[in-house]
Amino acid sequence: MNENLEPQYGLKRPDQIKQAPEQGERVPPGQFLSQKFPVLTYGSTPDVDLGTWKIKVFGMVEQEIELNWNQFLNLEWNSITADFHCVTQWSSLDNGWEGVTFANLVKLAKPLPKANYVMAHCFGDYTTNIPLSVALNEGFLAHKQNGQEMELDHGWPLRLIIPSRYAWKSAKWINGIELREEDSPGFWEQRGYNNNADPWEEERFWPELNK
Repeated sequence: MNENLEPQYGLKRPDQIKQAPEQGERVPPGQFLSQKFPVLTYGSTPDVDLGTWKIKVFGMVEQEIELNWNQFLNLEWNSITADFHCVTQWSSLDNGWEGVTFANLVKLAKPLPKANYVMAHCFGDYTTNIPLSVALNEGFLAHKQNGQEMELDHGWPLRLIIPSRYAWKSAKWINGIELREEDSPGFWEQRGYNNNADPWEEERFWPELNK
């Protein structure tokens, strides 16, 4: 854990959060509805080649697996509709996603009983951590957004969607799923953002930053 509790890399501080009006029961506190879907990324957008792209499931599993794009396409595909809440205070409702459920991919590797947490790995060395129970219940590996192939800036070819958490947990350009027994913080979690990231509890920052 980073011992420096000052937010880094342009993160908002608690005193920079704007007061938001009541938006109804579907919009978490402190959020503003947006008709757009802004692009927010730390670092540069990667150059992804589907010809060499692979996704790996490893760690606390009976058998590690690695799929290329054609193999991923042959999995069972589904569609979901979910709201999306960014920690920078915008929310977008009723987003349509098409892809593969997290559970359907991970079951191929047969998680071990002691697997409790997920570390998602992405192009550019971005990581984020999620409880395995949450990922199995709602996690979705999306290739299409609202009927169209997702734009590269939004995570094409594959973005992890975790609707019940702030959107930095919905990692762009995912290429690795690591199952772990113990939890450990990912990229933004090491730099000031809350480990749990529940938008309904406004868990934006480490508790120490809210004091």
